Amino acid sequence: MARAAIDIPPDYREGVRLARDREKNRLARFVLDEMLENWDIATAERRPMCADTGLPRYYVKLGNEAVVEGGLVALERALRRATAEATASIPLRPNRVHNVGYHAPEVTYSVEPGGDWIELTTVHKGGLFGTDWRMLFPGDGIPGIKRFFVDTLIESGKRGLACQPALVGLGIGGSKDTCMRLGKEAACLRTVGSRNPDPAAAALEEELTALGNHIGIGAMGFAGTSMVVATHVELAHTHTGGMPVAMHQFCLSSRRSTARLFPTGTVEVRTDPGWFTDYYRRQGIE
Repeated sequence: MARAAIDIPPDYREGVRLARDREKNRLARFVLDEMLENWDIATAERRPMCADTGLPRYYVKLGNEAVVEGGLVALERALRRATAEATASIPLRPNRVHNVGYHAPEVTYSVEPGGDWIELTTVHKGGLFGTDWRMLFPGDGIPGIKRFFVDTLIESGKRGLACQPALVGLGIGGSKDTCMRLGKEAACLRTVGSRNPDPAAAALEEELTALGNHIGIGAMGFAGTSMVVATHVELAHTHTGGMPVAMHQFCLSSRRSTARLFPTGTVEVRTDPGWFTDYYRRQGIE
């Protein structure tokens, strides 16, 4: 929890440095410089890099052979206890008034074949703005997705509903709740520079990032070309009659931290959550 609140992941840092180097607008470039300096100060002084520490949540990946003493109830109690302690010690802002309460913090699970480990990823992400969804029709096609993407970026940029530059996650397909989940996971759990293994989805990721950075809005709403650090697209099979699409912006406070816990008691801190594995994206029965 402390690493998530304080230390910006290296992949996002590098993405923002590259955006700063490309940015021509003086004010937007100044904002990006100040962001990078703020992160260095937060790490050096062990203080949260943003006063708004979002809504704490956990993503738990279980190796299929993992055994938890006390079961998953014990695990969830530990996560809730950690959230309560972190709220006071880091500190985390109690955006929910009570950071531990009804469905708070959220815990999302996935399973991975083999392995006797548990992998915990903490994410601190806002829960209100920078997110939207739309039920498109198959006939809207890729142009409809692009239009929704650009419309949402402009709306959030003009009204200050997301702190850019952002990592944008796009969930396409499934039901409404599925595309919303995939969009959030794509924004929060994929690293900058990663590509969807589907060639068409990977090409769409690159095209959407380029579109987002040619709208004319840069960092924190100033004019510029640094609105999107990366776009991550995730897919789900859906009903033939519709095409649900959800979009999430993980703001400049792109805060996550991952640790893999082994039965021996060893803890391995990891820079890549590795959430979207081949098994997670599987299409067949196996």
